[in-house]
Amino acid sequence: MASILVVFGLPIAAGGLWLITLGGSWYYLPAGIGLLLTAYFLFRREVAAIWTYIIVFAATVIWALWEAGLDGWAQVPRLIAPTVVLLLVLTTLPVLRGSTRRFGSGMAAAMVTLAGALGAIGVAQHSVDSAFAQEAEQPAETDPEGTPPAAAPSGPASEATPAEPADPGAPAAPPVPTEPTEATEPVEPAAPVANYVPLETGVDWPAYGGTHKATRYSPLTQITPDNVGQLEQIWEFRTGDLPENDEPFGNQNTPVKVGERLYLCSALNRISALDAATGTEHWTYDPQTSIDAIGYNASCRGLVYFEDPTADQTELCATRVVNLTHDARMIALDTETGQLCADFGNGGIVNLLEGIGDTAPGFYAPTSPPTLVRDVLVVGSQVSDGQTREAPSGVIRGYSAVTGELEWAWDMGRPGETGLPPEGEIYTPGTPNMWTIASGDDELGLVYMPMGNSAVDYWGGDRSDAENTYSTAIVALDVETGEVRWHYQTVHYDVWDYDLGGQGTLVDFPTPDGPVPAIVMPSKQAQFYILNRETGEPLVNIEERPAPQGGVEPERLSPTQPYVTDFPNLLKPTITEADMWGTTPLDQLWCRIQFRQASYEGVYTPPTVDQPWIQFPGYNGGTDWGGVAIDPEKGIMIANYNNMPNYNQLVPREEVDALGVLPITDPNYDADAGGGSHGSISPQAQTPYGIRVNAGWRVPFTGLLCAQPPYGGIAAIDLNTREVLWDRPFGSARKNGPFGIPSMLPLEIGTPNNGGGVITATGLFFIGAATDDILRAIDIETGEEVWQTILPAGGQATPMTYEANGRQIVVINAGGHDFMETPIGDYFIAYALPQGDEAAQP
Repeated sequence: MASILVVFGLPIAAGGLWLITLGGSWYYLPAGIGLLLTAYFLFRREVAAIWTYIIVFAATVIWALWEAGLDGWAQVPRLIAPTVVLLLVLTTLPVLRGSTRRFGSGMAAAMVTLAGALGAIGVAQHSVDSAFAQEAEQPAETDPEGTPPAAAPSGPASEATPAEPADPGAPAAPPVPTEPTEATEPVEPAAPVANYVPLETGVDWPAYGGTHKATRYSPLTQITPDNVGQLEQIWEFRTGDLPENDEPFGNQNTPVKVGERLYLCSALNRISALDAATGTEHWTYDPQTSIDAIGYNASCRGLVYFEDPTADQTELCATRVVNLTHDARMIALDTETGQLCADFGNGGIVNLLEGIGDTAPGFYAPTSPPTLVRDVLVVGSQVSDGQTREAPSGVIRGYSAVTGELEWAWDMGRPGETGLPPEGEIYTPGTPNMWTIASGDDELGLVYMPMGNSAVDYWGGDRSDAENTYSTAIVALDVETGEVRWHYQTVHYDVWDYDLGGQGTLVDFPTPDGPVPAIVMPSKQAQFYILNRETGEPLVNIEERPAPQGGVEPERLSPTQPYVTDFPNLLKPTITEADMWGTTPLDQLWCRIQFRQASYEGVYTPPTVDQPWIQFPGYNGGTDWGGVAIDPEKGIMIANYNNMPNYNQLVPREEVDALGVLPITDPNYDADAGGGSHGSISPQAQTPYGIRVNAGWRVPFTGLLCAQPPYGGIAAIDLNTREVLWDRPFGSARKNGPFGIPSMLPLEIGTPNNGGGVITATGLFFIGAATDDILRAIDIETGEEVWQTILPAGGQATPMTYEANGRQIVVINAGGHDFMETPIGDYFIAYALPQGDEAAQP
């Protein structure tokens, strides 16, 4: 027992001294000394060991309560291990020498020794604290949300064409925040043309987000909070697409359902048509996508259903489904037979690499479906992060849903040019891309694109003016011409990978002057930008607030960043040393040392090269591709979100090269050497720095996260009152634990989560998303979980619901996710009430 205490006491004492020199907590040094003294007395078999450790334990309890109160999760690393040690030390009492006199004198000796140590430490602490106080700068004033003081509000930019880009070889000028503008005159939308069939949810689920307005709402009422507990699995379909070796898989598919058929796509882009009631397979089309084409991971989030209003409904491909593949093909299939649509593109296939130029497999790899507005398919693509400045273009293109012909291309580096580049040229490399899903308004003829960042994410010294204008912005394009109608930037000069990952949701937003057609755009900072979707004018107050400065690009960082101030956001307060976590005091001590070694000034802490910096929230923070769900009848929005920091550091180019970290375009590229999406270092070639990202900020030994849980939450916001109805942790600890060992504890710790949910008219919210492999139903009025079922693989996909044969059915893709470390699967699973128990439809 004494040896064990020495093993733990030495690093705690030494680490505690180190932490003190960094200006951190003074608890660990005396605690470590106390452990060593306890070990010393145990070696001598003296009862002073018991009293010594009782004093250490009592002091630990007092410190833990003072620093973290009664927060149970906060006390895990502070009290569980010390309590276990207390019990073990007490078991040595029978073998310790001494009488009552020696017991008392041992206690006195222990107290004198500890008092002397604590006194010496107290004197030293006073001296060191004084020195730190003299060196520390005065912090800026903050409001109750922990953000800097407010400055001037910002507004949208309305325009006809993108800004003329600067010379790509010259450093971009420092970005200037958008000044307040007068309300822009609404641009008269083109008269709606009869080239689309309106989509509605209910019996059907005809698009990824329900419809292309993406409310993720169904008016079905058969499944209610009272009977949801009776749901049972009614069928299961497996695609057969699973990794062969260690390939990154993680299908995130939300099927579409029209008529009697359900259409889905697998991790490797196989498209299947199923009987919506029974899951029976009608047909499957295999595009033979190579595993080499996988980018970030093998995922097919969705596909598009299109009904040609001008075609005879008996014709082949009068109704069709359209899908994108990892190797950049757009494929159109007849919904009845699964045959290629011969009149679409080249025999049913469009080559999306046309105009992109030479690119490595997996570099330009679409994972999200096109967005259909009127009869135009709007297409973006994933471009692998962190590789090289000379990355494939982020060009957005519109194709005819009937013929597959290119109708326009929005390439921000070629303003005014909407076709293919001239022979021998390509679309502008490295521009911001749209890897996620757009939303669209058929009546206005606008498509709303959540834009990503320029290549690369963490340095922007040679970005053009156009890139600085449109990166991490909502951009509304005229779907008939591809011209920019308006844009709104949510992060200025983004060097944090804060791209917009969520799909914007189109609703009529309540205002004092009545409902206004709006787009609700969630962000990775857990803020919600709500804009008039016709003009881009904010419908909530957005203020430009001072942002931290410095880092490696002080002359280019924006002095301010936009904050939504009169609508709830789910930003958590800035983290402190006391928020560090782990399994044991050793974990927590290590994380505290890392915290003190890093640069951290709150949100938008600039990237640094001479020391790590803490990014909170991290690039997987807030709301990602799952988006939000809105009940338009009740005016309630449900959002699940992440609440985790990253621990990052820029790496000088010479060090990156010496380590042999190469971009994906290099003939000698080796993902195992770093540089892939999951590499420890990404090269960011053709820039001064690579980037090391510790996503989630993990403890090296146990693999747990340094920050205290909850790591994920779920909240309901009333759009009418702009109040949070409830906000709680989301995800249990059952599949999480140290060393990757599932704890199987059903406690709601709040886990990382990816994927959205669907609301029904009865007030239920169905969602998987969390890392505990559970599909849940939640009462949207109270936040109470009213049903759950365990999935055979991770549920990082948005579920959907529809009616078939008079029965409401809920379907989810249990495909898992390699980055989220949930089990990989190829399951599509359907749930319904038992036959005969369905409530009558209204």
